[in-house]
Amino acid sequence: MAAAAAGGNSAPPAEVEAVAASWMLEFSCCCLCRHFGDECLAEFQRWSDVACALINGLSKIPTHQKKTVYLCQLLIRIAKGKKLECHFENCKRISPLESALSFWTLLEREEIQLEKLHKDIRQLIQIQIVAVYMESGYFKEAAEALERLFTDSESDKPLRMKLATVIKSKDPYVPLLQTFSYDFLIRKIKSYIELFMKENETNFLLQAAMKEVESQGLGAIALQSKTVNADENDKKNLELKQRPHAGRKLRERTVLQSLNGLQNVEKHGHALVSVRKRQRWTYNEDLKLKLGVKEFGVGNWAKILVHGDFSNRTSVMLKDRWRTLCKIQRS
Repeated sequence: MAAAAAGGNSAPPAEVEAVAASWMLEFSCCCLCRHFGDECLAEFQRWSDVACALINGLSKIPTHQKKTVYLCQLLIRIAKGKKLECHFENCKRISPLESALSFWTLLEREEIQLEKLHKDIRQLIQIQIVAVYMESGYFKEAAEALERLFTDSESDKPLRMKLATVIKSKDPYVPLLQTFSYDFLIRKIKSYIELFMKENETNFLLQAAMKEVESQGLGAIALQSKTVNADENDKKNLELKQRPHAGRKLRERTVLQSLNGLQNVEKHGHALVSVRKRQRWTYNEDLKLKLGVKEFGVGNWAKILVHGDFSNRTSVMLKDRWRTLCKIQRS
């Protein structure tokens, strides 16, 4: 009788499953964020599969979980950003980063207090959509993507014109693409993830799991293991810690200033400038350049640059050096 009474008061199974799935999805998103930040690819892929299964099981995205779903989809696509053979949309022309941009747009609509970070990440994704195509030699596809990326609004015009010029140059190593690199995009995404994780520290499953770990004393064991591993790596890390980090901090600060300059380019009209230290051409570089011209022909500087394995050179530098060599030979 008691069992029957208890059964009569139990919640409908479908609603129970929905609540549990909601907790699991939020927990999966937290795991995705953590492994993306730690660059643990195997664990990230495992939790990607879990998150996708839970998302695909939703008949409709609940309003309170829209941000969670959009972030999961964004991270999964950013992680595959350089793999043009991967497709997330029915249209095969849409690259992983283009698909990621659509979810970033949805995320922007869910938030209003992070306008500066939103704009930075949006521009970095747009730049890298073009850069990834160009790095693979797909210049036509890069031009087509550019047409899809931008509207005719005046606010988009400066970046659109810069990218159009870059595509025409057929040089994937121009300062714009090198400054606003894929690695810089990843760092910005990690900054966003940190903010998201702080907002979701009260995740139900996460809190329940932490209590369970603490009750079983597993936390102390894990901490001891972590301490032992840290001790073993002290000697390796000591040298790295003693190295000055001023150069890296200066580079990061310069990149941030460049991004701000890019956002204000319409107002000030300044072009992105890269100051390069002049580097004397060596005999081996001249030889590689001549072999490259013989194999690919004059004018195919981007191909020659990639296949010649030049260090700290651009296709423009190759073109200028070839002109100099021709002048020397004529004289």
